[in-house]
Amino acid sequence: MPVSNIARLCAAAAVVLFAFGAGALTASAEEATSAEIESLRGALAKYKDPYVAVRDLYLSTVGCVHYDGSKMEGHMEYPKGGMGVHFVNLTVQGPPDPTKPNVLIYEPVDGKLQLVAAEWLMPLAAAKERPKLFGQEFQGPMEGHEPLIPQGFHHYDLHAWVFKDNPNGMFSPTHPDVTCKDYEFSLLEMPTKMVDGH
Repeated sequence: MPVSNIARLCAAAAVVLFAFGAGALTASAEEATSAEIESLRGALAKYKDPYVAVRDLYLSTVGCVHYDGSKMEGHMEYPKGGMGVHFVNLTVQGPPDPTKPNVLIYEPVDGKLQLVAAEWLMPLAAAKERPKLFGQEFQGPMEGHEPLIPQGFHHYDLHAWVFKDNPNGMFSPTHPDVTCKDYEFSLLEMPTKMVDGH
């Protein structure tokens, strides 16, 4: 067989092997992320009862946060939808733990609170670089979410809709089907201002 043909065969084999290897790596990464999400669901299942969350120091911020889809230059972009009622645990600190979020998010449904998502907050001052979990980079950095979080609390954050499928994607900050309608403490927030960071 001529050398040129051998070279072509080797090149083709290399392309096939590379493609197969890349596919295997992608599948492996997806499987790892899926396993992490399942671990998170298992770790948070007990918090479907909000009283258990409070007992473990996840304290309600009372307001049911939602956005109308407004866009403002220099601010975060939040698709129209709800975030829900945030229960914040101030004792959760340090690098983001995939099974221990700082925040639990509940949707008010028929007078009860249903656990729908988790959120991780990382103070800008404590982050050497942009944090990442589940293969996702955190959003921000941004100011605190007034009036629930002080404006001066500059941070990154990441949402994960682990208990309610989100058509915008699991890691979208808002959910189009989460509503604060008829909830006594409905809170329409404006997009949060972004700040300089890493």
